[in-house]
Amino acid sequence: MAGVQLQQVVCKKQADHSVVYNHFCDRKSKPKDKKRACNSEPCSPNWWTGDWSECSRSCNGGLRTREVLCKRRVSPSEHKVQDDSACTSPPPPLTEPCSTHTCPPEWLALDWSECNPGCGPGFRHRVVLCKSGESGDTVPESRCPKHGRPTSRVRCNLQRCPPPHWVTGPWGECSSRCGLGQEMRLVQCLTHTGQPAVECPDLQRPAAMQQCKSRCDLTIPTDNPEECKDVNTVAYCPLVLRFKFCNRQYFRQMCCKTCQGH
Repeated sequence: MAGVQLQQVVCKKQADHSVVYNHFCDRKSKPKDKKRACNSEPCSPNWWTGDWSECSRSCNGGLRTREVLCKRRVSPSEHKVQDDSACTSPPPPLTEPCSTHTCPPEWLALDWSECNPGCGPGFRHRVVLCKSGESGDTVPESRCPKHGRPTSRVRCNLQRCPPPHWVTGPWGECSSRCGLGQEMRLVQCLTHTGQPAVECPDLQRPAAMQQCKSRCDLTIPTDNPEECKDVNTVAYCPLVLRFKFCNRQYFRQMCCKTCQGH
């Protein structure tokens, strides 16, 4: 890059040639300062490097990078980028290793499970492990930071659960062995999981008893104590006991064993 050389005229002592203030010399005889061009050849391109980036890892060995350009100075404050081939010397490295120290053990949280139960308030769970920073193997949790452990359970609520509803059992046998009688069934208020509940609407409660009719060609069972048993394991015998029907002759005969002592 072309430059300029200046030759200044100064006032010196004749005895020791030391520089003194200009007013000691005759101003009328002072020669003019001289100036001439120099370094007329263009400057050679050189490699320019930017700042290093942050390390790609905080431990266990990472890399940091920087920008490397071939530039030529065209003025004291201006450079122009050249093709890399214009710089004759080998370029400086673009990357270098960093954070080569071994990582300490750290917490690793796996994926969350689905919300359980599927409706109403529930929880999601996940497995939390303490992993070695060097080998990646699972190590005792005591080696990981006490206060940095991720939570392994969170509350969730996917949707509202269906309301409790009435559930009916099968109809029992007709109370009359001949002609008109009554038959019963179990009616329960249950949640969607089958647990007993009390929130079912009373107006929607199904009937637990209805009229029935039996053919009259069947033989009424004996009431002989030696043959006391529930006829054909009658399905509604527990209901007979529950509704205190054992004092009726027919039910006492049909559910003889169930009604014993009642």
